[in-house]
Amino acid sequence: MKALLTTLPNTITMLRFCSVPFVLYLLLLGYYEAAFWVFLAAGVSDAVDGLLARVLNARSSFGAYADPLADKALLIVSSITLAWLELLPLWLVFLLVFRDLLIIGGAVVFQALSQTLTMQPLLISKLNTAAQITLVAAVMAQAAGFILLGGLEPTLIYLVAGTTFLSGGAYVIVWLRKAMALEDRT
Repeated sequence: MKALLTTLPNTITMLRFCSVPFVLYLLLLGYYEAAFWVFLAAGVSDAVDGLLARVLNARSSFGAYADPLADKALLIVSSITLAWLELLPLWLVFLLVFRDLLIIGGAVVFQALSQTLTMQPLLISKLNTAAQITLVAAVMAQAAGFILLGGLEPTLIYLVAGTTFLSGGAYVIVWLRKAMALEDRT
């Protein structure tokens, strides 16, 4: 039973990965209500798996890598699809993808140079993820006819853009500091 509980957070993370093609499929077919509910469940699962990992003392290196990747897969696929459907601005999606490529590129280079990569999300990155989840869910809810965003939509878009920019910049600083620390050791 203990083994089952300690793997529960990673199982939830993997289910979030599995939700990505379903959200894509539902959006492309115009089933916005269903896409919203699947996306919302996946977003809630992000909080649940993190909470369970802490409460059950079930943190793992797999979870440290898989959890943010599941978030990114869900958010990037949803955002690209919403831009394709002209429900999100294309420039915002380019910014989101560029930031993620920047972070992943920095991580890959650091790992190649140091062989000591550890995943530690920054607070601004967590805020950015929360803002992205809120925006994507709100846009899906509006497409489903649940809500009317009106003037709130541009505010959410610029909030996501701002936190994306700040998060990307913060990671550039982190990678530069880590690179300088590596040079100082050699």
